[in-house]
Amino acid sequence: MIASMANVIFFDLDGTLVDHRSAVWETIGQIIQAAPNATASPEELATLWWTLEARHMREYLAGQCSFAEHHRRRLRSFLPMLGEPVPESPGLLDTWITERYLTVFEESWRCYPDVQPCLETLKQLPHGPRLAVLTNGDPEQQRAKLARFGLLEYFEAVLTPTDLGAAKPAAYATACRRMRTDPAQAVNVGDMLESDVNAAALAGITGIWLDRGIDFVTGGPSPTADETIPRIEQLTDLPNHLSPANA
Repeated sequence: MIASMANVIFFDLDGTLVDHRSAVWETIGQIIQAAPNATASPEELATLWWTLEARHMREYLAGQCSFAEHHRRRLRSFLPMLGEPVPESPGLLDTWITERYLTVFEESWRCYPDVQPCLETLKQLPHGPRLAVLTNGDPEQQRAKLARFGLLEYFEAVLTPTDLGAAKPAAYATACRRMRTDPAQAVNVGDMLESDVNAAALAGITGIWLDRGIDFVTGGPSPTADETIPRIEQLTDLPNHLSPANA
C-alpha cells in the first residue's frame, strides 16, 4: 500500500493501457505474408522491424528527427529485406507507411480488459487522485488510441514529449509541475520496470510496476524485480494499493 496520499496517478500507455506489441506483430505479420520476394524468414523480418522501431524511436525521442522521419528511417532499412525497392521520395515513404502499415496497425489496437474497470473504480473514489497519461509516443497517435476506446474522459491530461519538451525519464519532473503536484504525492504506473518504475523513483515519484508477464522489449518473460518494488499483475489491483486517505 502506498503510505502517503496520491494526488496524481500517471499512466503509461503502450503496454499498460493498449497492447502495442501485439498490434505491431499482427501488422508486420500481414505485411510479410504479402511480400513474396522477402530475403529473410518471417521471424527474422518481424524481429528486424521491432529492432528498427526501438532504434529510430530513440532518435525521435532524442530530438534527432521528426516522428514522420523516424518512420522513414525504419522503412529504408526494412524494405530491402522485404524484397522491395526503397523510394527516394519522402512522400512515397510516407504513403507506404500510411497505406501498408498504419492502416492495419490502427485496426490492430486492443485495449487491455482491465483498463476501464480500473479507471471506473478510481473515478468513483470520493477523494480519488487526478489521472493523467504520461507517454513517450506521438501525441496525435496516442490520443487517437485513447479516443478509440473511450478512455480520454478519465484523464485530466495526456502528456507527451511534444507537450513537455522531454521524454521519460526526464519528463517526470516536468509532468509533476504541469499537473501542479509534488513528486512525493505522485504515482506512476507502467509495464516497463526500468523506465516506468525505477526511473520514476529516481525523480521522487512512487513507481508501481504493472507486470503483465511479458517483457515489452524482448517478448520474453518479465524481468526479475526487487521484492520491495510495488507490483501488480493487473490494473484492477491498483486501487487496493492506494492509501486509506485516497480510498
